[in-house]
This record gives sequence, C-alpha cells and structure tokens, in this order.
Amino acid sequence: MSNDISEKNKKDWENFISSDEQLPNKDLKLSKEKLFKVKSIDLHGYTLEEANKTIEEFIYQSFSEKINKLIVVTGKGLHSQNEKDPYVSKNLSILKYSVPEFIESNKSLMNIINEIKDASIEDGGSGAFYIFLKKNRSIE
Repeated sequence: MSNDISEKNKKDWENFISSDEQLPNKDLKLSKEKLFKVKSIDLHGYTLEEANKTIEEFIYQSFSEKINKLIVVTGKGLHSQNEKDPYVSKNLSILKYSVPEFIESNKSLMNIINEIKDASIEDGGSGAFYIFLKKNRSIE
C-alpha cells in the first residue's frame, strides 16, 4: 500500500473541508428509528356492532399494555351481503369505512391515538389500517 496521495484525492479533500455541506450522522439516524411494539386484530366476519365494541376494547387494552402500533384488518368488503339489502348503503356498513369512522368519532379513543393511516401491502393494503397509539405514561 502506498502512502502517496493523488492530486485528485487532495483536491477532493480540500473541497470537502471548505464545503458547508453537512454529512448525515449515522448514529443519530439509528437512534431516531422507532421500534414499535405491534399488535394486530382481524375483524373479518364481525357485524358492525361487534366490530366497534371489539376494536374499542382492543385499543384500550393495547394502550394499557404500552403497545404503540396496531394493525386492524377489516377486509375490503368484497364478500359483504349489503348489496342484497336495498335499505342499507353499500359503503356505510362495510367495516373498512365504518370502523375508522367509529374510532375517529370517539373522543375518548382519539385522546390516546396519534394517527390512523392506511396499511402497507404486506399488512393487508386497502383491507387494513394502522393505529399509532400515544405513549402511555402511566406508572407501573
């Protein structure tokens, strides 16, 4: 191995030293990555009333267990029997829409929730959603 430094390397070094550009701190990035405690529930086959009661209990239980990410699988409503009932809207009773609406209209639940957002494909895509819970600061 040679101790000689090429002119190009010297020039690159001088440019780097004189530049105001900040390099990202890899250590800082690692510490910012969130480690989620995840729990999931599948609501396939539930009636709307059962699903709402179950999800409410699930959220409170998860919060008490200091879980911070929930995966809620509702399905896409493809097998829903609503289209056969002329008095029921095809969209309103599908859990995919109704469960998040129930959660968002419940102020008590929303006090412990940071965010609700669509799930990624590997977690169910459009047939699922995430609930990110606030940090539970209760003393054990």
